Amino acid sequence: MQSKWIKWASEMQSIAQAGLAYSKDKYDLDRFNQLKDLSQEIISEYTDVEVEKVRNLFDSEVGYLTPKVDVRGAVIKDNKILLVKESNDGLWSMPGGWADVNLSVSENIIKEAKEEAGADIIPKKLVAVLDRNKHNKPVSIQSIYKIFVLCDFVDGDFEENTETEASQFFELDKLPSLSEARNTKEQINMCFDAYHKEDFEAIFD
Repeated sequence: MQSKWIKWASEMQSIAQAGLAYSKDKYDLDRFNQLKDLSQEIISEYTDVEVEKVRNLFDSEVGYLTPKVDVRGAVIKDNKILLVKESNDGLWSMPGGWADVNLSVSENIIKEAKEEAGADIIPKKLVAVLDRNKHNKPVSIQSIYKIFVLCDFVDGDFEENTETEASQFFELDKLPSLSEARNTKEQINMCFDAYHKEDFEAIFD
């Protein structure tokens, strides 16, 4: 039920933001502001995030509300996948993160793999485009698309950085503790399927 309330409140937020972007009538603008405030209070109630933080998050968005994009590079070599240890929670994930503006999907993944794992890679195949809240926990107050891309490892060595503490290749049956907000075992297994199957077709929600 909690996830449903967050979903409903996020949809209210989207409606309010679109109304504020396109409406001209002062009375309609007032109503959309009220709807926006109500949606943010609901999100705060069901996520334990202070309402002021929720407001700051959504108020930074302008215009029509669209999903954010998270890119993940599935770098597999010798039947092992490259994972990085996240500094903020000590758990492991495929290199990746928020997509930067003015970079393509492949350019973003190349950048993230280099920064987080010190790895030079070549993106090869789209694995999946997933709705984060249908697959990852905890539920996010933002709508997020997760893009997984299969990549070839070229070369590289881990370098100290602010985002990750280590990088290492792991076999599928010997995975470390995963940062499941970033990637689940099922998603890593999906990437191995793409690696092994020449006729693998990209997965879309």
